[in-house]
Amino acid sequence: MKYLMIAGLTICAAQSASAQSAQDIFNNIFGSRSNSSSEDTTTTTSNTSNTTGNIASALSSSEIDSGLRQALTIGAQAVGEQLSVRNGYFGDDAIRIPLPGRLGELQSQMSRFGLSGPLDELQESLNHAAEDAAPQAADLVVDAVQSITIQDAVQLLNGGDTAATDYLRGRTEGDLALLVEPYMRSALESSGAFSTLDSVTSRYGLSALSADLQEQLIASAVEEGLDGLFFYLAKEEQDIRNNPVERTTDLLRRVFGG
Repeated sequence: MKYLMIAGLTICAAQSASAQSAQDIFNNIFGSRSNSSSEDTTTTTSNTSNTTGNIASALSSSEIDSGLRQALTIGAQAVGEQLSVRNGYFGDDAIRIPLPGRLGELQSQMSRFGLSGPLDELQESLNHAAEDAAPQAADLVVDAVQSITIQDAVQLLNGGDTAATDYLRGRTEGDLALLVEPYMRSALESSGAFSTLDSVTSRYGLSALSADLQEQLIASAVEEGLDGLFFYLAKEEQDIRNNPVERTTDLLRRVFGG
């Protein structure tokens, strides 16, 4: 009888340990939901980090590298489509491009008297030019994804929710601006922004500054346009990392889990 009791206790302990081990695994994958809301955030962050680390250790460096490239490529293509539609920039408060410098100041001043119509039209043309250039800008980002090295890939996988986007932006934004500039210049011309600018400078006595203001308009369109693109690319990366539904290929599911 004594031996039977010891055996029974041993089995119960093993079952309890097994259940605890299984619970730990599920907690690492899905995050505990039993704590208060403030603890949930910390627990989920910790568990996500543990899960990513476990996934990374089970994959080759080349798989991680390919997965990050694929995530950024899919994200850039999706953002390019989103921003290239009519009002993709102009209709979005988060990324709408303002008029730069003196033009923006003048627009603000004239709007107080309801006289900013020509400048408002210029701002709209500026944003529509960015929408026209968005597909080319997104394609250039896809090309720039190749700059991610295998050595950096594992570190980026284990980084924050936007680690890969931040890395890509830091490494390529200057070169991207130079590459995007001709597309943006062409889009500004075809959208009528330059014609509107000539009308505005003549109307407000700024004709002598027309050439300088045109260059400001181009520079602003490029800078703000890339800001908008990377803003939404970061969101795409977050979605792929945190939402299993967004992991649309076998490779993404292997690399990011789910």
